[in-house]
Amino acid sequence: MRFSTLSLLFALVLAMAAPLKAVIVVPPPAATEAGTSTKAEIATAAAKYKATLSAMGAKERRAFKKEQKRNLKQTLKQYKQDIKNEARDVDVDDVVLILLAIFLPPLAVYLHQGELNTKFWISLILTLLGWLPGIIYALLVVTGNTKKK
Repeated sequence: MRFSTLSLLFALVLAMAAPLKAVIVVPPPAATEAGTSTKAEIATAAAKYKATLSAMGAKERRAFKKEQKRNLKQTLKQYKQDIKNEARDVDVDDVVLILLAIFLPPLAVYLHQGELNTKFWISLILTLLGWLPGIIYALLVVTGNTKKK
């Protein structure tokens, strides 16, 4: 592996590791017939969500956010189960991650996991030791054939 490739990979990892701003995901109030919402509807829903949070006490707010996280995890778990049972097709995001796993394995693992965890570092080390082991490991992680920690 050439030095320029390593430096590019290192620069990508550092760029991705920078702290990101938190984003509040607010579901649109009621989807229109076409299944889309206007920016005004989304802004109204976000304002309503913020007003609801500000009206709650600290304890209620923590419980509310905890419930939201629990619901999100349950939805993601159901989504993965649907994909595993072939009840749902693979998304375009999955295809992009698989392509990235072939060309830049550590980056694909990082984007899949969403954080710099042990799977990322294992992928980076395997890629540096040999490109093929890094690709194999990244494909296993991205396709969900390894357990998430």
